[in-house]
Amino acid sequence: MSYASIMVAVDLGEHAHERVRLAGHLADDFRARLIGVAAEMPAYEAAPVGPTLGSAYFLPLVQEAVLNDLRMAQKAFTDAAGERSRVEWRSNLDFPLAFLTRQSAAADLLIVGRDDYGSPLMSVDPGDALMQVGLPLLVVPPKVDHLDAKRVAVAWKDTREARRAVRDALPFLKRASQVVVISVDDGKGADNTRDVVGLLQAHDVYATAVHQDAHGAVTAEALIEAASEQAADLIIAGGYGHGRLREWAFGGVTRDLLAGCPVCCLMSH
Repeated sequence: MSYASIMVAVDLGEHAHERVRLAGHLADDFRARLIGVAAEMPAYEAAPVGPTLGSAYFLPLVQEAVLNDLRMAQKAFTDAAGERSRVEWRSNLDFPLAFLTRQSAAADLLIVGRDDYGSPLMSVDPGDALMQVGLPLLVVPPKVDHLDAKRVAVAWKDTREARRAVRDALPFLKRASQVVVISVDDGKGADNTRDVVGLLQAHDVYATAVHQDAHGAVTAEALIEAASEQAADLIIAGGYGHGRLREWAFGGVTRDLLAGCPVCCLMSH
């Protein structure tokens, strides 16, 4: 079990180069092809109205500016991807998330950045991608360009999303030297980890369980603290959310991990 095709969202933000480097290292580790994806929609709403002299030139200029952004994104991807042979680039004039979603059928794993506001017209919101794309989503924090994933933490809650996340993450889990399944007691009791630990062991994954008390802290903080104590550089978690008034309302742990997890986080919905 492995990832045969890894897709990475590329933009012009300051951390995009690091993200592509990380994606390239993972493509090497899994012997996968690497696909870079970028899109931007021209801001046509700012065009002059009516048969003015400016309107005859404005739309082509706007489109050319966006095409130039996409060329710069491709160069950033190519430079960071290096001399790898199984590399592909896809871009278009389009809304970034919509384009990424359509391309996602070509991948097993999608890599996106977190809190990278340097390129708002090209960047993809991790929460939106989690809910719409339908792939396991690896969210990379700023200033991280490598992921060993030798020590992995699984955030366990006995739900559909967590069960799917564990199965989606098996390629990482089977390569890890140590996996700890963390169940956080937020005052309602910690979920039983016996079955998921047994499943991982059936897959030849060395896994142990840790039950962490939140002690009044935010559940995500307790989870991150437990993962840090195990020196994990990857957290596996289910992503919980639902649509509300054209926005995504996320569960507290999902929201907090998306907003501030200091290590890479692989999430599935």
